Amino acid sequence: MKCLHKRTIWQTVAILVLSAMPAVQAQETRSSLPGVFSEVLDVRVVNLEVVVTDRDGVPIFGLAPQAFELEIDGEVVPIEYFSEVRAGVAGTETGEASVVPGLPSLVAGEPVGTSYLVFIDEFFSIARDRDQVLEALKSDLPLMGPEDRMAIVAFDGSDLEMITTWSQSVPELERAIEAALERPAFGLQRLAEQRQFNYDRTLSALSSIRAGEFTTDAFLRTQLDPDERFYLERLTDQVSRSVTASASTLRSFAEPPGRKVMLLMSGGWPFFPATFLGPDVSPTVLSWELADGQALFRPLTDTANLIGYTLYPVDVPGFNDLLANESSILRDPRVQEVARTGLRGDDAFLRQQEVHYTLNFLARQTGGTSFINSERLNAFSGTVSDTRSYYWIGFTPDREWDDRRHKIEVSVKEKGFRVRSREGFLDSSRRHEVAMALESTLLFGNPGGQGSLKVNLGEPKKKGRKKMEVPVTLLIPLDEITFLPSEQGEVAQIELMVAVRDEQGRRSDIPAVPMAFQAPGEGEPGAFGSYEFALKVRRQRSDAVIAVVDTTSGRILSASVEIEPME
Repeated sequence: MKCLHKRTIWQTVAILVLSAMPAVQAQETRSSLPGVFSEVLDVRVVNLEVVVTDRDGVPIFGLAPQAFELEIDGEVVPIEYFSEVRAGVAGTETGEASVVPGLPSLVAGEPVGTSYLVFIDEFFSIARDRDQVLEALKSDLPLMGPEDRMAIVAFDGSDLEMITTWSQSVPELERAIEAALERPAFGLQRLAEQRQFNYDRTLSALSSIRAGEFTTDAFLRTQLDPDERFYLERLTDQVSRSVTASASTLRSFAEPPGRKVMLLMSGGWPFFPATFLGPDVSPTVLSWELADGQALFRPLTDTANLIGYTLYPVDVPGFNDLLANESSILRDPRVQEVARTGLRGDDAFLRQQEVHYTLNFLARQTGGTSFINSERLNAFSGTVSDTRSYYWIGFTPDREWDDRRHKIEVSVKEKGFRVRSREGFLDSSRRHEVAMALESTLLFGNPGGQGSLKVNLGEPKKKGRKKMEVPVTLLIPLDEITFLPSEQGEVAQIELMVAVRDEQGRRSDIPAVPMAFQAPGEGEPGAFGSYEFALKVRRQRSDAVIAVVDTTSGRILSASVEIEPME
């Protein structure tokens, strides 16, 4: 078996050096992909949960489909599915059960359940604040209806941990929350990083002033200094890591019954990390760094909108932010040190507003609401109340699978009503879906099972001071890919995608490397073709997920492996 094209891909963590080499014997992979990767999302129908109120916020019931107008990118499109849910029960207007594929099946007069997916951000949250929010959630669990269910997932900055899968048992969920309360949280580390950055910058400014070197020219700089750049890149990576984890969580719980809701407990994600550099940074510099701020959170909102989740973000720190209110500091001397040497009050207020903007953005894009400051302790009761009554509208978009984002606007034709719903959807390509699935697999780990793609790792070789190169042989089942006639004979067009994450949680980019696989002639059933390449990674334990996509049939073959460091 040979590859007709060879390429080299340079990545942040891993470098793929692809080359054709002789076949080797098949070997079982050390681990397999979780169920989340068994099917890549292929959403063809978009559903909208629409809340209609009057000017005073009072819900409006009893509207017919003709009362609504649905626009995609400014053009009116027909509503294919319509149902009203009132106080958790399907309205009498619904009639018989829906038979629209991909949309909820409701029967008039029967209860409609809600699936509450709880995401706990341990990476940015301080344990005290997180515990208050979790205790409030625990006390409000009896508000769940008989058809409701809840799953709880926590993210520590490196791994996603499923505290409990879907459960309708209040006692079982109470035990899961108690287990979550016992887990460590790492928000103090994020505060310590802020403190160190501000402390170092203050010392530098004082030294410049004393030396007579401080001038207004500092505000005309066109680039960040090394310390600013280091802090900004680290903070951006941390936020991106958390967003990827929450999006992966959605994908891993993509198909629960009923309405789909994520209660997103955030420890404080800035919408524009560059603003955390403080007010002393030149506006000229900031204008460059703020240009792509929304790109950080689009993976989460795009995923939520594509698969029909509504986000209800929770402000875990609340009003008593340690940086803004020293009177609320615990007796822990580490916490007191963070506050004493941390931010000025005005800086802390601006940063808090930046975090709130993130929560409002996530809610607005997906049709939910955010729970900020003291409302954080009413997050679950508020979410339950907000998701009991709504209109369910569905439509089938003309999809091109081209990764374009489309704007959705739902309105009521009669004046005087306010409408809240998700604001758009991503026409996601298969390549994008595979890349997101690879990310999900990395974060959720590699439980037992067997993938159809087989992987053999060779002996690693030292490459530079901190890196090593690991030979990888893929054994691709020829029966599972499609060969078509060409001038070179029977050829299969495939794409190779590899995701790598090291033990610090740093992840690689995930390019798609196109390849043409030439058939060796008449092959026996169950035969494998081989393809070899090398992974260049840091000399530490890493996880890798490898996918081969048959671009003709759309079939995906996958496997995951653990890469051990050199001795």
